[in-house]
Amino acid sequence: MKRHETVPPRAIVAAEGPWLIDDQGHRILDAVSSWWVNLFGHNFAPIREAITDQIGRVDHIMLAGLTHPPVVELSERLGALTGLGHAFYASDGASATEIALKMSAHSWRNRGRPGKSRFIGLQGGYHGETVGALSVTDIPLFREAYAPLLRLSATLPSPDPRQAAPGVSAEAHLQQAIAALEAHLAEHHASIAALILEPLVQGAAGMAMYDPAYLVAVRALCDRYEVHWIADEIAVGFGRTGTLFAHQQAVQPDGHPVRPDFICLSKGLTGGVLPLSVVLTTDAVYQAFWDDRVAHGFLHSHSYTGNPLACRAALAVLDTFDARDADGLDVLARNRVAAARFGELVAPLTAHPRVKAARHIGMIWAWDIDTDDPLFAARYHQAALDAGLLLRPIGHTLYTMPPYVLSEADQRHLAQGMLAVLDQVLAQAPQMSAPSQAGGDTGLRMA
Repeated sequence: MKRHETVPPRAIVAAEGPWLIDDQGHRILDAVSSWWVNLFGHNFAPIREAITDQIGRVDHIMLAGLTHPPVVELSERLGALTGLGHAFYASDGASATEIALKMSAHSWRNRGRPGKSRFIGLQGGYHGETVGALSVTDIPLFREAYAPLLRLSATLPSPDPRQAAPGVSAEAHLQQAIAALEAHLAEHHASIAALILEPLVQGAAGMAMYDPAYLVAVRALCDRYEVHWIADEIAVGFGRTGTLFAHQQAVQPDGHPVRPDFICLSKGLTGGVLPLSVVLTTDAVYQAFWDDRVAHGFLHSHSYTGNPLACRAALAVLDTFDARDADGLDVLARNRVAAARFGELVAPLTAHPRVKAARHIGMIWAWDIDTDDPLFAARYHQAALDAGLLLRPIGHTLYTMPPYVLSEADQRHLAQGMLAVLDQVLAQAPQMSAPSQAGGDTGLRMA
């Protein structure tokens, strides 16, 4: 808020497609999907029409002794897509994390193993900022002020190849991360309820991208040591990585994709229109709560759980993924075409002499910038806004996660603008002697 004394927030008065319009009439391309939630652009007609229809039917009822058609249909469709047939709804990603952690530990307790109440997270992992979520989040900026409130979990090495020691290959680093997980589980599995991670992309760690082979190992090790695996797909679900869900890219030796014990979904679940999250889980977890005793039930309350309007928005999102255009292409196929085109357009940025560790998966692109400027993220964000782009670097990582509806002209505007703003910000950067924070920076994670 102190920063906003000199740089007031932009007032957005309208939004259409990938564009935001402020109160001065300036058009701003939403290149981060309003914090990774907006899949199909703003004011997307199918979502708008679904909500409008639903509000004339049932706006909200409590899911306590009552139910309604949208939440039933949504649960059934998500179950069919993931193989996890039981759903618990909340409003946001951090709440989904809390639910998954509680549900895992409580299910072990109900099965006569109350000692299994600890958790494992990964270096650089981010799962929300409620107290429970912070206990498995490894971003010091968010966690340190609340450390006295937290029951910190074990943090194991990330498979992010940028974290490899000098001279260690990406494959060797991956195997080291797997070995560290195996060693920890071998020693502590009796007290561990679950491992939680972001499949393939650790967002707040600077879009850290890693090999799907790590997830194959996670599934095998969690099975061997009887530990739940919680897949936090809040940011990477719904097509962001090129498949509907990121974990589906990890294929086991038998040819089948891995299946987590829990999946947390939010953000793109409603296309970025209404707050909704869901935790999906297995029959085995569900059965652990099947009991006449209230104390054995899953104890978590949320007044707006399974809100009908939000569920209708989510159903419209799933309908959109199912639909095909005149060329017979669905959303994921069109995204592959768009990603290939955008990759060509950002080639000059990737080749920039101050760019290192350029990376891409699905509809996510990231570039680490070689700079000593500790205010790089804030200065780039402001300069980008002035240039008509909403971009929010994470530390020294510039990234874009745009809506899926950018035209070729929109993509060109974004690619050229990112490069021009980078040159502008680097040229204006003050001379500093502070060590580079690229990659490992945690001081301005969400700046």
